[in-house]
Amino acid sequence: MDTISLYWVSGKLMVGIGSNNHSIAIGKLPENAEQFSGMKPSDLLLLAAASCSSYDILEILRKQREPLQAFKVVCSGEQQQEPPYSFTSINIHYIIYGEVDEEKLQKAIKLSEDKYCSVISTLRTGVPITSDFEIVVQ
Repeated sequence: MDTISLYWVSGKLMVGIGSNNHSIAIGKLPENAEQFSGMKPSDLLLLAAASCSSYDILEILRKQREPLQAFKVVCSGEQQQEPPYSFTSINIHYIIYGEVDEEKLQKAIKLSEDKYCSVISTLRTGVPITSDFEIVVQ
């Protein structure tokens, strides 16, 4: 079982400590009530989905010895306009740099999203998740 800790700093600013003892600032200071000093909690959810699937995809492509030069993910989510601002959809856009085989990439994405990524598996029960990709050869 993973366990995290969350510490209140001031105003709406908190520090989250992950199960591996790394920290991240979350929220905003009272002096800048309109400006975030750390990550928004809803952004953390998108970041969790993007990083979870990316970890799997990168590992699969590495094992297949694909010539990956760089990797970027843009994850966006639509939310309800009223509280609790639930996500109504999430899209994950993978940008792969290098002469990576398109079929292998598609399979890696599918394996991650359908089998390995615990975050996407958990979210998918309540939120439609779509994904797409582009391969950039430099």
